[in-house]
Amino acid sequence: MSDVHTPRSGQHRSLFRALVAACHPGPTVAVTLLSVVLGIAIGLTPLRVGEVALAVLAGQLAIGWSNDWLDARRDAEVGRLDKPVATGAVRVQTVRTAFIVVTLAVIPLSFVLGVAAGVAHLVLVASGLSYNLGLKKTALSWLPYVVSFGLLPLVVTLASTPPQRAAWWVMGAGALLGLAAHFANVLPDLDDDRATGVRGLPHRLGRTPSGLAAFGSLLVASALVTFGAGRSLGDVGVVGLVGFALEVMIAGVGVWLVLTRPPGRLLFQLIIASALLAVVQLALSGSSLMA
Repeated sequence: MSDVHTPRSGQHRSLFRALVAACHPGPTVAVTLLSVVLGIAIGLTPLRVGEVALAVLAGQLAIGWSNDWLDARRDAEVGRLDKPVATGAVRVQTVRTAFIVVTLAVIPLSFVLGVAAGVAHLVLVASGLSYNLGLKKTALSWLPYVVSFGLLPLVVTLASTPPQRAAWWVMGAGALLGLAAHFANVLPDLDDDRATGVRGLPHRLGRTPSGLAAFGSLLVASALVTFGAGRSLGDVGVVGLVGFALEVMIAGVGVWLVLTRPPGRLLFQLIIASALLAVVQLALSGSSLMA
């Protein structure tokens, strides 16, 4: 009896793996983890942290699946072996259906967090979808990243009881990290993108200026996280100074990679690692993240 079901079980596992790969799992997990650490940092209950994580995860799945669905033809044209739709590991229609289902789930999951947090999260997701729907091809390609990353702390603080606004410097740091993530994420694909008509801001600036802009934005974001609450150098403490030093080191490694070798996925991974470090710094700093 088990032999009869093995092929179908194997197909299901292969389909699941392909769908996971098509959702851009690295960024999806990283952004969800960022929301969890932020929620813990501001003292949300474990239940509320779980609700925030579920809403953010659903939103990131929608953004990731829409990207691979909408870019399926383009990815196939340039032979993207890292894209399950392009390699035939999963059908375009299957990814589109997954996107529709999870997008419908995003709406109630967002409003579980409250009206204000729900609206903020839906704007965050809509901003991410606007990138996939066409802004990626324009000089405004940076805007969805800045808006979505900048709104993430606000979604979390509005989910508190009572809802509260995030401090301007926390949202500013998020926006700058989003800008850095955009440049670093696009750099490895500049040639493939140009071949299929994508000319976002990084394509217009070129490889080296875009790489330097990514890690310059990262440095400014790190400074906001460390000193943004109006703290002086003496107020930052050992943890803050060590965190800032690590952020500077990450930026330095990123600049060195940009100047010495072809861009790869490591640049984006450095930005995400820096974002996670920044959120941990916020959690340990004792500063109020609320306005």
